[in-house]
Formats: sequence, structure tokens, C-alpha cells
Amino acid sequence: MTKKIVFFLLAMLALPTMAAEKSAVAYVDMAYILKNLPQYESASEQLSLISKRWQKEIDAAEQQARVLATNYQTEQIFLSDDMRKKREKEIVDKENEVLELKRKYFGQDGELFKKREALIKPIQDEVYAALQDLANEKRLDVIRDRSSDPSLLYMSSKLDISDQVLQKLGAK
Repeated sequence: MTKKIVFFLLAMLALPTMAAEKSAVAYVDMAYILKNLPQYESASEQLSLISKRWQKEIDAAEQQARVLATNYQTEQIFLSDDMRKKREKEIVDKENEVLELKRKYFGQDGELFKKREALIKPIQDEVYAALQDLANEKRLDVIRDRSSDPSLLYMSSKLDISDQVLQKLGAK
């Protein structure tokens, strides 16, 4: 009975190894691929310029809020209750405007996210289509991204198909 259990356990441990040996695996370096696609570099540059422009707008609104707050603190003792309330409201409104701009531009569903989707997603879709074509041509079962795999300690260069993906995409 004990021999059967030991044999069964050894067989169960060997199954994943045998299955992995039969799987055809390749690796790509997505960072390398994207860096070598001119359209990706162009899209990244556009996103960077847009992001900087929006950040300047936010910085200017934050500066205005700071000036309002500083002026209020300086003049507070000279203001009537009504004027104090009015100025406090102006400060709160300006701070809320800053928060709204941050959310609008950089929030989870903000303009930057939408712009990134519009510019980068088509490029990623092209890359994934090229990966799928290569997987079918080479009969690959798995293609992993080595640039985002922290557990990968070593990989034979024979398994890297990044340059083949770039060729399929027409990049040099």
C-alpha cells in the first residue's frame, strides 16, 4: 500500500515536468520591441507633451490657490465676516478646481488614460497580432515577456524571438 502511494506521488510530480517538456516556449522583450517601433516612440512623445501641458495647467491653478490663501492669511484680520466667508469660498473653490483638473486629466478614467488608449492600444494590438502569427508559424504554446518576469534568471538567446516580432511588424 505504501509503495503505491509513493509511486502515485512520484507520478504526479513528474506529470508537470513531462507536460512542460512538450510545450514549445519562446520569450520576447516587450520593452525592446516597443522601443524599436517608431510609431510607439511617436505616441509616447505625444503623450509626454500632452501630460506636461496639463501638468503646467494644474501647477498654475495650484499657484493661484496658494496666492489666494496667502493673501487671505495676510488680510484676514482686516476683513468683515462676509468678506472672510467670500474669500474662504474662493480658496476652497480654487482648491476644488485643482482637484477636478487632476481627476479630469490624470484620474483613472481621465484624459491621459483615454489618449493612451487611443495612441498606444492600436500599436499593442499590432504587436500581439504579430506574436500570435509567430506562435502559429513556429507552433509555440507559450510566449512570455522576459522584461516583466522577475523570476526569470536565465534564458537561452535561442528562445528570444523579439527581433522576429520586429521583422514581422516591418521595423528595422
